[in-house]
Amino acid sequence: MEAVRVALLRDVLAGTEWLQATRRFAGALRSSVTPQGGLLLVGGETYEPWHLAAHLDDEAAWSGLPELSPTLVRHRVPAGSPAHLAVSTERLAAAGRGDTLLVVSPGAPGAGLLERVHDARRGGATVLALDGGDDELHAPAHEALAAPPSAEGGADASPLDLETVQHLVGAAAGENGRPAPRGRRRFRDRLSRLADALTSPPPPRW
Repeated sequence: MEAVRVALLRDVLAGTEWLQATRRFAGALRSSVTPQGGLLLVGGETYEPWHLAAHLDDEAAWSGLPELSPTLVRHRVPAGSPAHLAVSTERLAAAGRGDTLLVVSPGAPGAGLLERVHDARRGGATVLALDGGDDELHAPAHEALAAPPSAEGGADASPLDLETVQHLVGAAAGENGRPAPRGRRRFRDRLSRLADALTSPPPPRW
């Protein structure tokens, strides 16, 4: 993703429902996490949301909201993975009241993950879904946001895709935890910094 495109994204989206929608979803995420619980972030069976994990970790530090720092839950844990990258989907079985489960999946999440998501909801966890619009995933979710379908670069192509929506949600998640930047220049500077973070490899933690 080009840094210029990301830096101008909120300007492009001005007047559409997307800025409000991503901020509303980010607000639901922010209000659902608690210091007593945990934020569990899991992707689809063939997708790991590395960048969102890194952005939320950064937002947790910048905003003074450590509860936004996620635990990345993985479908396959390679041998020798460090402890923070060795959390398997078995963790979802223990999810309960006070926990927040954020599911990010560009396609169908798979029957196994859906079953664990339903189990987590029945256990009392708050479930959020960020995806391409899968009805089966939205059903158990307390809050869901679907990225627009790709137009394959046609004339009506949306400036958004799931990666971009994740970026906007991650950027907005910690906004209420710190003073808002003043002035258009600082606004653009922040977007440029976030764009640089998005196009860079995940930090060493991830």
